[in-house]
Amino acid sequence: MSLVNTAAASAESPSHCRYAIADVDGPVAVRGEFEVSLPMRHAGVQRLRLRYELAGAAGAPVVFVAGGISAHRHVAANATFQEKGWAEGLVGPGRALDPAARRILAFDFLGADGSLDVPIDTADQADAIAALLDVLEIERLQGYVGYSYGALVGLQLAIRHPARLQKLVAVSGAHRAHPYAAAWRALQRRAVALGQLQCAEQHGLALARQFAMLSYRTPEEFGERFDAAPEVVNGRVRVAAEDYLDAAGAQYVARTPVNAYLRLSESIDLHRVDPAAVAVPTLVVAVEGDRLVPLAELVNLVEGLGLRGSLRVLRSPYGHDAFLKEHDRIDAILATALRPTGATA
Repeated sequence: MSLVNTAAASAESPSHCRYAIADVDGPVAVRGEFEVSLPMRHAGVQRLRLRYELAGAAGAPVVFVAGGISAHRHVAANATFQEKGWAEGLVGPGRALDPAARRILAFDFLGADGSLDVPIDTADQADAIAALLDVLEIERLQGYVGYSYGALVGLQLAIRHPARLQKLVAVSGAHRAHPYAAAWRALQRRAVALGQLQCAEQHGLALARQFAMLSYRTPEEFGERFDAAPEVVNGRVRVAAEDYLDAAGAQYVARTPVNAYLRLSESIDLHRVDPAAVAVPTLVVAVEGDRLVPLAELVNLVEGLGLRGSLRVLRSPYGHDAFLKEHDRIDAILATALRPTGATA
C-alpha cells in the first residue's frame, strides 16, 4: 500500500491535501483537512478548515455518515485509526456499512472545534460537504446516512446539492425543530450561561448535557435501570440516576468546547426546510417515544416528501438515542435502503 499526498493552495481555491491510493489490498483509512472560503447563511463569507476521514476499499462507492452534534469524522475504529469511533457497531464486516464494500466518509461539523463563533445553519454544513466532495473528487455519493443533527444536514444536502447523492437515510431528524425540543435546548443553553456568569462554564456545560440525556432517553429506560431507593449522602438525598448523569456530564465536558456546544445547539433550532424541496429518494426512520423528534413530526415530513419519501418506525426504550443502541435493527434498515436498484437480498 502506498499513499501519496500533495498540497495546493491559492487565494481562489481551497488549500488542501489530495491523496492517491495505489497497490491497495483491502480497506484503508485516510484523514485530511483543507481550508475553504464558504458563504454562510447568517455570517457572510468565512474562511474555514474542514477535517475529514475516508475509510474503505479503494474504488468502492462512497456513503457519507453524520451523527448528532457530538459526532465527528471518526465513525468507527479501523486498522489505521484504532481509537473508538462514535458509531461503533454500525460499521464493520458484514454490516451494510462494511468498509470492504463501501467507503465511509465523515467530517467534523463546522463549529465543532469551538473556533467559529457565529450562527451556523444546517445549510452551511451541507455546502461544506459539497466542498469536501469537490476536493476529494467524489462526483456522487451512493448514499448519505444521517442521524439526529446529521439527518437535518442530509435534508439540506438533498435540497441544495441533489446531484451529489443517490439516496438519503434520515434517522430521527425532521424538517424543522419541534417547539418542545427547542425549549429543552434553550434551557440547556441557559444552564451554560448561568455557569459562565459564575465563572464555572464547565459546570454549566455538564449540567446542560445532563438535561440533554433526559431528553435523549425515555422514562421506561430510566425506570428499568435506576429503580432503586434514594440514599442520604452527607446529609443530602441522592437518587440512583445521578452517578450516570454525572458521568455523562464529565465525559461531554472533557471532549466538547463550550462554544461548539452552544453554536451547534442553536443550529438545530435554526433548521427549517420545505420537505417538497427534497429532490432525492429519502428513507425517514422514526423512533416511537422519541421526545425530541416525535413520530408525528416525521410523518409530516414523509407526507411532504410525497413519492420520494418512505417511513420506517422503530419501537425502542432508548428514544432519540436508539440509533446508537439498536445496531442490528438500524443495520437491517440500512442494508435495504442502500441496496442497488434491482438487487435482491
